Amino acid sequence: MPRRIAILPDAVADQIAAGEVVERPASVVKELTENALDAGARHIRVELEQGGKTLVLVSDDGSGMGREDAVLALDRHATSKVRSAADLVGVGTFGFRGEALPAIASVSRFTLTTSEGDGTATELSVTGGRLDRVADGVRQRGTTVAVRAIFYNTPARRKFLRSVSSETRAAHEAVATLALAHPGTGFELHVDGACRLIVPPDQTLEDRLAAVWGGELAGTLVPVSYAAGAFRVTGFAQRPGDAQPTGRRTQLFVNGRPFRDPFLVRAAEAGYRSAIHPGDRPSLLLDLEVAPEDVDVNVHPAKLEVRFRDRIGAERVVEEAVRSSLGALTAAVRVGDWRPGGYLPPGPDLGRAPAGAGADLFAPVEPRSQAQPSAAEPAGGFSVPLLQVFDTYILYEAPEGVVIVDQHSA
Repeated sequence: MPRRIAILPDAVADQIAAGEVVERPASVVKELTENALDAGARHIRVELEQGGKTLVLVSDDGSGMGREDAVLALDRHATSKVRSAADLVGVGTFGFRGEALPAIASVSRFTLTTSEGDGTATELSVTGGRLDRVADGVRQRGTTVAVRAIFYNTPARRKFLRSVSSETRAAHEAVATLALAHPGTGFELHVDGACRLIVPPDQTLEDRLAAVWGGELAGTLVPVSYAAGAFRVTGFAQRPGDAQPTGRRTQLFVNGRPFRDPFLVRAAEAGYRSAIHPGDRPSLLLDLEVAPEDVDVNVHPAKLEVRFRDRIGAERVVEEAVRSSLGALTAAVRVGDWRPGGYLPPGPDLGRAPAGAGADLFAPVEPRSQAQPSAAEPAGGFSVPLLQVFDTYILYEAPEGVVIVDQHSA
């Protein structure tokens, strides 16, 4: 009988692997930039042409490679970080130098130039996974990878790439995310010759946030620092009064590694309780620190998801961390004074007053005659001042007691 099972040629196997790692130009940007970070780069420059469809170039000042390592890095399963299965538990790097290179090289025209800073350099050229040339190059310490004409040899995949603007946005987001994860490293992003992002090394996270997310959004964030059980959570959460239905930014890290988890984002939002309107979505940047053996970072081919040993504990500590950070905000501030027919609107500092600004909330109020309401008091007998709590609730004194109004529901 004829055999039905056959071993795939290496070229086909590489293209299948590329399908898991390389979804679009932004995937190439992410993998190559992570390699640069693993190599200890202090400065990384990314260049794009036509959203990365024509060219993705990533250059770093990391450790570089010698010739033998550079050639070996283009072999499947080649790595500089893993020697046994035990090393896969608690991986402390983004990837392993060279692990994504053969997949990328199999679907592009690929050039790698690298040097260990010893006065020599190596340049490799690969076309569709086939090594064409190994020669001397010219370069200072570090590595430059140029990926041209991605998916040129797999037209069925190339036609599914999105518009240039969409691919550019995705690549920009990949660089921005890694820039937030590594404020100690400098980043540059150039698109069709124009600089889209440039941040210097050795920034604080606050400065890096302002540079990447913009100063206006960064100015609405408060710091988060909380530890419980096996977890520690640091980062920033948006003040309740600044949360909006659209335009929010969220970024999660675990031990400095970016990942996605809608359930943890939902847990963080639960930390606001009823301090925000149900339709509002606060911006968040949270980094969970946990023992490496308590989190599995190898559950997704593109390393976009992780698995926690204590999932419930992770969600609980994120919710508590956000709630704790918001507890330092002012609990009550003046919203305005009643006047006949209504009340004066609050000033520009509404919701931003320092702690204690609403301390007169429970101060004794002089008895007033119910028959002689003051001019600053409506006929119903309500007393001043009005107070706002968490930018959400309106409080005022009425004859029967204190009235609390949810202004959003109202």
